[in-house]
Amino acid sequence: MDQPSIRELVTAVRDFLETKAMPELKGHTAFHARVAANALGIVARQLELYGHASEEETTRLVTLLGHDGALEDLNRELCARIRASEFTLETPGLAAHLEATTRDKVAIDQPNYSGLKQALARSP
Repeated sequence: MDQPSIRELVTAVRDFLETKAMPELKGHTAFHARVAANALGIVARQLELYGHASEEETTRLVTLLGHDGALEDLNRELCARIRASEFTLETPGLAAHLEATTRDKVAIDQPNYSGLKQALARSP
């Protein structure tokens, strides 16, 4: 391939911010550079992890709800069934689905979160 991938571009900009720009910045500007670098880290992890995580989430939802559909629609239905008390934590597979979905989302958003490390150690 003759050009960098989107993930490589995002990583390069993040690395520049962290290694070149941030050491030279102070105060409010340094804070905003850190926020930007963190946002780029989330984007890079989203590009790397989201596809697989959303496929797994969809598969779990199809099993729970008993029919196919778009991820957003399946999630909306699950929420409605939980609100209506049709699904509870005793519903087979629900607790495992919620835990796996949360774990995947936190892995993208906050991979250094200590609770994530503990959850990953417990997961099969």
